[in-house]
Amino acid sequence: MNDQHEQALVEKLKGLPPERVAEVEDFVDFLRSRNEEQRLTQAATKASAPAFNKVWDNPEDADYDRL
Repeated sequence: MNDQHEQALVEKLKGLPPERVAEVEDFVDFLRSRNEEQRLTQAATKASAPAFNKVWDNPEDADYDRL
């Protein structure tokens, strides 16, 4: 985000009543936590892939690879 966008956002926040600012803050916290959860899920998926390779890569399951 560039300085101009930041300043515009700050000005918009300044124009809100305190209860709305609290809602915006809650929403920002929600977005940040959701983003963190997605990163953790992706990291766990990547970390578990080698463990599942033996299960996924076998002749018995080759038919499912073509689906």
